[in-house]
Parts: sequence; structure tokens; C-alpha cells
Amino acid sequence: MDAAFYLPVLPELILAVGAMALLMLGAFTKDGVAAGRTGAWLAIALLVIAAGAIAYPPLQPATALAFDGSFVTDGLTRFLKVLILIAAALTLLMTIDDFARAKIMLFEYPVLVLLATLGMLMMVSANDLIALYLGLELQSLALYVIAAFKRDDVRSSEAGLKYFVLGALSSGMLLYGASMLYGVTGSVGYEAIAAAVQTDGMATNVGLTVGLVFVLVGLAFKISAVPFHMWTPDVYEGAPTPVTAFFAGAPKVAAVALLLRFTQSALPAVASQWQQIVIFLAIASMVLGAFAAIGQTNIKRLMAYSSIGHVGFALVGLASNNAEGTSGVLIYLAIYVAMTLGTFACVLSMRRISGNVEDISQLAGLAKTDLRLATILALLMFSLAGIPPLAGFWAKWYAFLPAIKAGLYPLAVIGVIASVIGAFYYLRIIKIMFFDEAAEPFEPVERNALAVMALSALFVVAFVVPFVGGNVVDAATAAATSLMPGGVR
Repeated sequence: MDAAFYLPVLPELILAVGAMALLMLGAFTKDGVAAGRTGAWLAIALLVIAAGAIAYPPLQPATALAFDGSFVTDGLTRFLKVLILIAAALTLLMTIDDFARAKIMLFEYPVLVLLATLGMLMMVSANDLIALYLGLELQSLALYVIAAFKRDDVRSSEAGLKYFVLGALSSGMLLYGASMLYGVTGSVGYEAIAAAVQTDGMATNVGLTVGLVFVLVGLAFKISAVPFHMWTPDVYEGAPTPVTAFFAGAPKVAAVALLLRFTQSALPAVASQWQQIVIFLAIASMVLGAFAAIGQTNIKRLMAYSSIGHVGFALVGLASNNAEGTSGVLIYLAIYVAMTLGTFACVLSMRRISGNVEDISQLAGLAKTDLRLATILALLMFSLAGIPPLAGFWAKWYAFLPAIKAGLYPLAVIGVIASVIGAFYYLRIIKIMFFDEAAEPFEPVERNALAVMALSALFVVAFVVPFVGGNVVDAATAAATSLMPGGVR
């Protein structure tokens, strides 16, 4: 077995070996907090190295299958893996100071983040139902723990428990659906499933339909699409803010990627069936995300409903069921991750001597006490609302346009209306920051959080520049063309 065999899984090997090494480092270091801080910086370095291994062509084949076809590497996986690794690294960066101040920056945390990220990379490359489940569970088990990482906080413990119970339920549903698909088609590989589904009478097989529905329900839980979103607001509010930022970014990308690969590689012959489910999920998520966030007073709960709405917008591109729609989903994910991480870096900076504050009313008059933070947060809010020419507008443009071209006019119209309604609560935050009487000022913004929010704000503003936005669009378009019906051949 030569070295070329391991090239498709090189990023995963880097993270797996690195996580084990960090675990040993922490276990043999007496000062757990110092080990945690050092481990976090080493974990960031590992994530950057893994991203470099993906982006450097000689270290990553253009298209390859590994482990008897259960693991795939292509343009789609490279785009999404780099996005996940960047999101994980930036989240860890803004975690260091916050967790160190709260005295919970233990060495286990960066190890768990690396293992969760490893699971996400496996999800992106999964090319059969077993690999899909293994990657999903590796990610989920680590996320359950970090949701409750603040062990002396009741809200954090409650968030971890809720996430575990509902996550286990969704995993069970997904596993049941996968077993039904295996029973009907006689295979777990996407390419073999796609071939079996094309046989006479298979499209109307009840077992296939039931299996498809259960798998999609399980995945809808993971992306917090309505009506399987019930865990999201409570977990986002209860988990430590850096953990919430992690939940809102990288895992969403991995789950949507898994959904893309599963529907378009394994089930192209029954697209009319899964399209109906995806359209329903998209409409329900957009509408609930638009209306439910209006009455929220906690900014983390507001961002939870915002993320639900944005998942609905991304699903509009998937519902189009074409390469342009897939490209739209990828562009949306890239922009969504930038906007979300920047926003949570701002939320992390809502801190006074007494501790972090989460009430939206505490942002009152922020422009008078910290114009820099208020300006960056306002830019991100405008972008999340979809105001041109910021990146959030183009995210919706590239998601809705394929739906219109595919004739899904009602879906696109509902998306535009939901986007207009959702703009209210983003603009309300801007109004509170710039026009209300000033509240007590926050503590100075920490360097790491400032770096993340500045990068995010720069991205959403500069997306209109061809060098920035054009390269993202070109990369997403190239990645989408690699996702062909029947999988990689």
C-alpha cells in the first residue's frame, strides 16, 4: 500500500493524529488551563495545515475514491472542507480569551473541536450510508460534550442534555431510514443505490419512500430545519457563546454538504420525491425564521432563529436540483459562515466587568460608546438582512435565481417576502445601537474577537469586488460541476 493511497484522507489523518497528540499533551501537563491555551493554538495550526493540504494540488487528487468507494474526494469536498476548517479555526481563535477568562480553557476543548471537525470532513466525503453515519456520529458526540462544557452553569448543562436527547433521536431516525434504503436497494453505496433506484417500479416502492423520508428527517434535525428545529434556540442560548458560534458555522456546512451529496448522488432518479420535502423544509424554515425572531430579546436566541431562516434560504438552491442551484448553495454557505462568525464575535464582545450580557437592549447607544464595534455589527446586520451591495444580498441572489430558472416561482417569492420580514429584526438592532440612549459601555474588545469580526466585515463589504466575490463564485461553480448524478465514477 503506497503513500498515494492515503492522499485522499490526508486532511483527516492530520486532524486525527493531531487530536491524539494534543490529548497526550494535555494528559501529561499538570497545568490544565495552560495546556488548554497551548492546545488551542496548536489546534488552530493543525486546522490551517489541513486546509493547506487540501488547497495544495499535489497533496490532494482532483478526484479519487478511497476505502472501496465509501470515501470521495473531488472539487465539492475540497471547497466545503476548506470552508469548515476556516470556520473551526476562527471559532477556536475567538474562544481562547473568553474561555481563559472564565477559567474553562481546558485541554479537552481543542481536542473535542478537532474531533468534531474530523467528523465534519468525513461527512463531506461520505459516499455511502455507513460513512455518512460514522462521520455524523463522530461530529455529534463531540458537540454534545462541548455544548455542556461550562459544567457549573445550569444553562450549559441543560443545553448539552437537550442537544444529546434530540440529537440521539434524529440519529436513530436517520439510521432507520438508511437501513430501509439498504433493504430496498441491497447496497449502501450512493452509486449502487442510484443504479438500483433507476430500475422499473423502484421509484414507487414504499420502502424507498419511507427510507428517504427518515433519512431526510434525520438530516433536517442536524441543519435545524423547521419543523425539526426545536433544539436550536435553547442550545444556542444555553451553550457558551464561542460554542454557539461553532454550532452556527461549521456543523451547518457539513450537514448541508451531506444533504447535497446524498440527494444528488444517490437519489437523482427520484428527485421529484425529495424535492417536495426540501421545498417544504425551505418554506417552513424561512417563514418561521422570519417571524419567530421578531419578539426575541436575547441576541443568541435571535441568532438561532436567524440561522433557521438562513438554512431555509440555502435549501432554496438545493430544491432547484441543478448545478447552478448547487453552486448557489455553496456560495450561500460561504457567505453565511462569514456573517455568522463575525456576528458572534460581536456578541462575544458584549461584556462588562460583571460578565457577558446577551440582552439586545444592552446594545443601546453602542455607537456613542464604541463606534468601531457598532459599525462592524451594523454592517453584518445589513448583510444578514440582504441589503445590497453587501455579501448577504448576493447570497440570496445566487440561491433564488436558480429556483426562478427552474420554475419554482412560489418558493422564490416566499423567500423574498421572508427576507423582507426578517430584515425588521436586523434593522431594529441597528436602530438600538445608533439612535437609543447610551447604556453602560462594554469592556474593550479583545484582540482575537476583533480580528474575526474585522475579517468578516471586510469580506461582506468586499464581496462585490471581483477579486473576492468573483473567486468565491468561480470556486463554488467549479465545485458544483463535480457533483454528478450517480457519484464519482
